[in-house]
Amino acid sequence: MQTNPQTNSDLSFEDFKTEVLNDYKIAVTSRECSLLGRREVLTGKAKFGIFGDGKEVPQLAWAKSFKNGDWRSGYYRDQTFMMAIGELTIQQFFAGLYGHTDIDADPMSAGRQMGGHFATHSLNEDGSWKNLVQQKNSSADISPTAGQMPRLLGLAQASKIFRNVDGLDNLSHFSEKGNEVAWGTIGNASTSEGLFWETINAAGVLQVPMVINVWDDEYGISVHARHQTTKENISEILKGFQRDEAGKGYEIIRVNGWDYPALIEAYQKASKIAREEHVPVLIHVRELTQPQGHSTSGSHERYKSKDRLAWEAEYDCNNQMRLWMLENNMATEEELTAIEKDIKKQVREGKKAAWEAFLTPQKQEQKEAVTLLGNLAETSANKNFIEKIKNDLSSDNEPLRRTIASSARKALRYVTNEASAEKRQLQDWINNYIETIQPKFSSHLYSEQKENAKTISEVKPTYDNKAEDVDARLILRDNFDAIFSKYPEALIFGEDAGEIGDVNQGLEGMQEKYGELRVSDAGIREATILGQGIGMAMRGLRPIAEIQYLDYILYALQIMSDDLVTLRYRTNGKQKAPLIVRTRGHRLEGVWHSGSQMGGLVHLLRGMYILVPRNMTKAAGFYNTLMASDEPALIVECLNGYRLKEKMPTNLGEFRTPIGVVETIKEGKDITLVSYGSTLRIVEEAAKELQQVGIDAEVIDVQSLLPLDLNQDMVKSVAKTNRLLVIDEDVPGGASSYILSEILDNQNGYKHLDSKPQTLTAKAHRPAYGTDGDYFSKPSAEDIFEKVYEIMHEATPSDFPKLR
Repeated sequence: MQTNPQTNSDLSFEDFKTEVLNDYKIAVTSRECSLLGRREVLTGKAKFGIFGDGKEVPQLAWAKSFKNGDWRSGYYRDQTFMMAIGELTIQQFFAGLYGHTDIDADPMSAGRQMGGHFATHSLNEDGSWKNLVQQKNSSADISPTAGQMPRLLGLAQASKIFRNVDGLDNLSHFSEKGNEVAWGTIGNASTSEGLFWETINAAGVLQVPMVINVWDDEYGISVHARHQTTKENISEILKGFQRDEAGKGYEIIRVNGWDYPALIEAYQKASKIAREEHVPVLIHVRELTQPQGHSTSGSHERYKSKDRLAWEAEYDCNNQMRLWMLENNMATEEELTAIEKDIKKQVREGKKAAWEAFLTPQKQEQKEAVTLLGNLAETSANKNFIEKIKNDLSSDNEPLRRTIASSARKALRYVTNEASAEKRQLQDWINNYIETIQPKFSSHLYSEQKENAKTISEVKPTYDNKAEDVDARLILRDNFDAIFSKYPEALIFGEDAGEIGDVNQGLEGMQEKYGELRVSDAGIREATILGQGIGMAMRGLRPIAEIQYLDYILYALQIMSDDLVTLRYRTNGKQKAPLIVRTRGHRLEGVWHSGSQMGGLVHLLRGMYILVPRNMTKAAGFYNTLMASDEPALIVECLNGYRLKEKMPTNLGEFRTPIGVVETIKEGKDITLVSYGSTLRIVEEAAKELQQVGIDAEVIDVQSLLPLDLNQDMVKSVAKTNRLLVIDEDVPGGASSYILSEILDNQNGYKHLDSKPQTLTAKAHRPAYGTDGDYFSKPSAEDIFEKVYEIMHEATPSDFPKLR
């Protein structure tokens, strides 16, 4: 045991003792919360428990080096740290465990995440940014192991941008000259994940102020480190990343997790290196324990030996800190015992207060429902049945809202043929109850501020009389130029995005003009490209993360689905990441570069916009719209459209394509054809050919899949034509089925149909290489013509004899 405390030279020994005692109180409080929290799960009051016991002391040391403006990107073991920085109280800890839906009770997520998932508030009530340099910041946790790592990279890179890019002086509420450190935490077993390695490599290349804490307790759930990590030692196998005279890299620090003074010294060193030099640091915190096992779902006695359990009891970090304090005269046995006893009482009281606060509004709602059910029973012929429901609800001492709503709704089944004021009162109460309670579980998937992306009005492109037809990529390029000039906080990065100006030259010359930090190349690492974007967007920058092709989105899909699209929702509207993801796809040949997995993206990416412009002018307009808002989006440019000719607008950077608005690009009276992206050009071709045989098709461009047709214009077309065909190049059951469902289910388009509504999609496989592969795998103009002709033949066979 190290016996020489690393004291601050400005502190007297008595002041240092006070500081140490305060740390110990936090450690004991956190441990008691873990112990009592486990019991609350086992009693059924909480659904699931995963706690930070065994990691208390290193987190105390970490908190001492964590400054205002810094960011945390961690995982679900960091409760002690959150308590140490003043962002988590005992009552809030238990409120999170119970899933309290009040953001004031559970400021981490308002009951939307399991306990142990932490966040601070970056936004004011009106959605505007707080001053993030005046507070300690925690990005909202996610459960997937290592999923926090890509975001950590972006949080750290933001400091590099703020330190080195000119023109950001007006963003001083986001950064103090790039002096902020992004701190990450991960369990030793989770370092086996690819996201960890991708982030480690990227941070070493980028040289950003990132400190990674690896909490090493030798196990991953029940699996020992020998099954997780080569040599059972993550810092050992990362030796090649250590910086030296030969090249830049990491500073790697090893420290025992039970050694309080050594931990303080290690974190002070890491903070100084990362903060001043912008060098990434890995702190391997070893010899930690996990006193209660991985979670409440299992006991660690099942997989740990007696010797290991005995060692853990002796080297428990709280126990070792206590011994060190006694050895160094920081406190007496009697003083520590008194502290521990008092904290146990505080934790019990905090738990009780949290449970009472959780139940109080629900008991009031229960009382209201019971009264209404009683009134209904007195006037109903089915009094006995309703009274039983009332009595069962009334006897529930700990009522959940599902029980309250279910009881009230079931009672209505007994009065379907009755009419009374009491029935109407119950109906009104149920409707109001659901309207009031549902948002507690469903709000903030997208921005709910008055000025959100969906409210930004269209600004059409303008053209002068001499507007020339140019390669469409030039419209994108010149529009990006306007964006980078207008928004100094805007930047773009991706594979080939920098020096050569992207694979289709849509960024030609931009790096030379705006510098390597604003227009930059990235390695072949899609997940961390997304992570860079998420982290930088959370810190007030406006990043555009470029994924070279639509197929490669799959590499980043987990980060997009689990982190980006849930951020606003899982923080109850208290954090945001207005990241634009740029990619290109559609109609390319070959198995590996022809995926058009739009249906999958639509279902996995609820929480961000999915925009599918048919040409580059529309795409540029979407970028302009998004830059004027604060929400994340994916824009899929048409890969085969960059060399097609479009007229060059005069109002670059200003024209805007509206989000959630379809466009009718050809009017007709016989059938409505709906499509998007590159397929739309084939639909237009087929519509011209259909016109020649007397079929007048109306053609609608969806433009955006999420959201889809907010004005319900598609059903207006169906009401006119009475027939519907949805065409796209996704697989059967994909985006075309999603569009069809919107028209039939949400817009009630079935009322207007004289023929069966249909979809025309690609085959279930990806195309073989070559033009013929595309023709026989995805809808062709002939496929569309014949499908429409077949529909019209069924309606009036005399006018449209069978083709084949």
